[in-house]
Amino acid sequence: MPPFDEAGARAKVQAAEDAWNSRDPERVAAAYTPDSQWRNRDEFLTGREEIVSFLTGKWARERDYALRKSLWAFTADRIAVRFQYEWRDETGQWWRSYGNENWEFDAAGYMSRREAGINDVRIDVNERRIHGARPASERDSVLPLR
Repeated sequence: MPPFDEAGARAKVQAAEDAWNSRDPERVAAAYTPDSQWRNRDEFLTGREEIVSFLTGKWARERDYALRKSLWAFTADRIAVRFQYEWRDETGQWWRSYGNENWEFDAAGYMSRREAGINDVRIDVNERRIHGARPASERDSVLPLR
């Protein structure tokens, strides 16, 4: 809950990673305000219904999706996150997506705004390093740049 300290910000980032790795759009959307505003790449969304619809389509296209997030910075009610995720498309091609998110929270701890910039890099299957949800032993590990 805001105001965040470092431990609270790290916990919020890990909770988001866990929710997104569930690939359950309803679970993810429940962390946002009913009128939450998003920018995801070149798409703009408002509200939980649009978030659920977006995530349902995303995870239908991005097969075997697995994500890692790390805390970059925080203030009382904002958190900046770096992330990487891997997925394969309908042809079987693997991708690693790199991105940054800026989050803003309301007083109850729900995310009211999310802005995400994301770039995709084609990878070979032998370059994969993200396999499913992060084990507890790897929490807070640094994401490699490449």
